[in-house]
Amino acid sequence: MHSSFAFRSFARCVPLWLVAIAVSLAAESATPAPGLPFLSPIFGDSMVLQRGKPNTLWGWTEPGQPVRVSVNGKTGEARAGTDGKWRAVVEVPPAGGPYEVAIDGPQHVVLHDVLVGDVWLCGGQSNMGIPLRGALGGADEAKAADHPQLRFYTVGTRSAYAPTEVPKGQWRVCKPDTAAGFSAVAYFFGRRIQRELNIPIGLIQDNLGGSRAESWMSAASVASTGDFNPQLAEIARLHATGAPELGSFLMHWLDENDAGGKGEAWAKPDFDDRQWKPVELPGAFADLGVPATPSVCWFRRVVDLPDPLPAGNARVQLGQVEKMETTYVNGRWIGASSWVENPRNYGVPAGVLHPGKNVIAVRVFKNRPNGGFIDGAKALKLQFGPPDTGTTIPLDGKWLGQVSVDARPPHPLPLDRENYPTMPVVLYDGMIAPLAPLALAGAIWYQGEANSDFPAQYHQLLPALIASWRDTFQDPHLPFYIAGLPFFQARRDTPGGSDGWAEIREAQAATVRQVPDTGLAVTIDTGDANNIHPTEKQPVGERLAACALAQHYGVKLPHEGPSFRALEPAPGALRLHFAHTDGGLMVKGDKLGEFSVAGEDHVWHWAQAKIEGDSVVVSSPDVANPVAARYAWQSNPLATLFNGAGFPAVPFRTDDWPLRSAP
Repeated sequence: MHSSFAFRSFARCVPLWLVAIAVSLAAESATPAPGLPFLSPIFGDSMVLQRGKPNTLWGWTEPGQPVRVSVNGKTGEARAGTDGKWRAVVEVPPAGGPYEVAIDGPQHVVLHDVLVGDVWLCGGQSNMGIPLRGALGGADEAKAADHPQLRFYTVGTRSAYAPTEVPKGQWRVCKPDTAAGFSAVAYFFGRRIQRELNIPIGLIQDNLGGSRAESWMSAASVASTGDFNPQLAEIARLHATGAPELGSFLMHWLDENDAGGKGEAWAKPDFDDRQWKPVELPGAFADLGVPATPSVCWFRRVVDLPDPLPAGNARVQLGQVEKMETTYVNGRWIGASSWVENPRNYGVPAGVLHPGKNVIAVRVFKNRPNGGFIDGAKALKLQFGPPDTGTTIPLDGKWLGQVSVDARPPHPLPLDRENYPTMPVVLYDGMIAPLAPLALAGAIWYQGEANSDFPAQYHQLLPALIASWRDTFQDPHLPFYIAGLPFFQARRDTPGGSDGWAEIREAQAATVRQVPDTGLAVTIDTGDANNIHPTEKQPVGERLAACALAQHYGVKLPHEGPSFRALEPAPGALRLHFAHTDGGLMVKGDKLGEFSVAGEDHVWHWAQAKIEGDSVVVSSPDVANPVAARYAWQSNPLATLFNGAGFPAVPFRTDDWPLRSAP
């Protein structure tokens, strides 16, 4: 069983063969699979149609069949093409409703309770997906979330190796029981806009935890970067062979190389493991002769349980594992993860364990010399009931082990080592392509954490993603508003150095400066040092809404924090000039901090800082002649500089010195 839930100059020349692959993958969807619906499920009861634009509705029927769409006296007509797909364009009435939408042809469909307003696409990774019930104060918000003019649609997760046609999901009206499960960021964004403008708002949640920007881009846009040629070629190979659309290079690599995984043979309780080597967990990799090399190893152990079984729900706990691990109990897959920092803690379904002999099998793909079971012997256990009052059966000690793949060179390694969808393009093909050409007001985007290992590349990826979506939805000026990354991880005591999250924030800010019709919601005053999923979502959603209200809707209100404008040398100091100082520059906290300066030696020192009008003067007794300054340049900065409107300053650096993460 699979856990199917896996790069610099944008203007490089693209090999013709790679363009051909991208085009062929895109063209493949021209031949429809049987059973396509008469009307795409992106359209349904209680939906929101986009005001002020022609709206295209589509579906499938027999080639040549006429179809007619009617909305409040406005009609659009279409005829199905040779591929069976019909597209009807219809003018919609002004914002409001409810209306009925009638689709007539070989079938007759009527959509009820349809509103006309603004539709926003809400994309990104897990922080866009955190539900309202999981947000700070979200439970109380959900109880009061009776907003009939707010509607939402959650796109079902799918990775695909060619553009797909049919999304999964349905429209829902915002009520307390439905709002609790919808994206908290999108909810706060939509609620603010709906209240300000008093028009219906439709929110389409389209995200996946851990996903990378390149996974949400079209094949052509990814190919144009020149950074993913091997990955695109491998996807094309897998697609041509009819491989399952796992979205993970690692899972395909395991399918093709791991003998024990074929048919899950080595996990079966009756598998003959008498030729396997006795080993001691957690240090078994040395026993198997692969202490410091990449490898796939299997481990099996018989656990004798009493009759009756110990009380309480059972869980297999393994602690942190490097890198990818898959766990079975009596041949039943119970969990898998490639997130090293995620302690493995898998519930065993009822009925899987039984009195007497039970077989636990664990497959580990180890990458590092110190990999494998990295939390030690005490972390390995079978737990029944609560840890303090239940029954604990230790799982360290004697196991049987076998090497399935010795992956030291020249054995090929997977192109990516995650077990969830991280392939380029696959989320675009599975979750964005089937929405097009839906009429939209704009998009909001909360992502970047998964790209922080290669932040320099994000300078190309984020503008390319925006261009890709604008092309997909046939709107070259589609508004696109970005949630900046919040604070995370331990705060550094020393300034300077490279920092993936700081550099992602820099790429986000640079994109907004360079790409028209974009905006940035800075969130460095929110976050959680110990949790990549902070619960404080209301400021994020409302600041994104402020960007949209000011930039797209023309509402006169502050919507951004102070941003660095110019550097002016001063004797022994630097004067930093700022734009967007609405209400004046302000200090939050005990003092103005998180500024650092460096001289020609490129050595950074914390700076003393003071506000003078719309500028900040920075200096350090350790830097006689400063030439560069930085503010909030780390994953977890202390946000101290704000404007009078309450917006935090945009993190920045004045230097263009090479960073360790640069290409």
